[in-house]
Amino acid sequence: MIEIRWHGRGGQGAKTASLLLADVAFNTGKYIQGFPEYGPERMGAPITAYNRISDKPIKIHSNIYNPDFVVVVDDTLIGDIDITKGLKGNGTILINTNSSVEAVRKKLNNYNGNLYILDATSISQKYLKANYPNTALLAAVIKISGLMGKDEFLHNLKDAFVHKFARKPEVIEPNMQTIIHAYDEVKGGKNE
Repeated sequence: MIEIRWHGRGGQGAKTASLLLADVAFNTGKYIQGFPEYGPERMGAPITAYNRISDKPIKIHSNIYNPDFVVVVDDTLIGDIDITKGLKGNGTILINTNSSVEAVRKKLNNYNGNLYILDATSISQKYLKANYPNTALLAAVIKISGLMGKDEFLHNLKDAFVHKFARKPEVIEPNMQTIIHAYDEVKGGKNE
């Protein structure tokens, strides 16, 4: 089972990304959970979302305390919350940032684990003409986790977009372009 914790701010799409990931994984025959944790937050307030993905039925029904992956949708959260909290020893962090891997490591108190970065904001602004970094980060999660191959991911995500954007089909192609660019652009890697 793979467990993922998403950190973002209200309105940035962490919840939507976790639910899209759940849809895509479900379409490949996996057992899934995708859910947010939030209370009376409003636009811009920190939120957390989660995914569990497994080849076997999932019998756990709680928040995720020891994730395999942590995805940070907004790098301004670094320092405000402990994004490394509970991360498994061989876990991986993915951060939306325009900083270098080395600069991010310093911000994370010289975190020496697996770290990937992606300037998802710039990619979303290029293709979507708006700051929706969640779509780009979703592609990066698939690539670094190895949950499925690129072609399978693109096929299943396009199907999910067709349903999600049934009333706005004009946004499907820009979202797909965002995904393809992000998948190829993610930087960083495992710290051996």
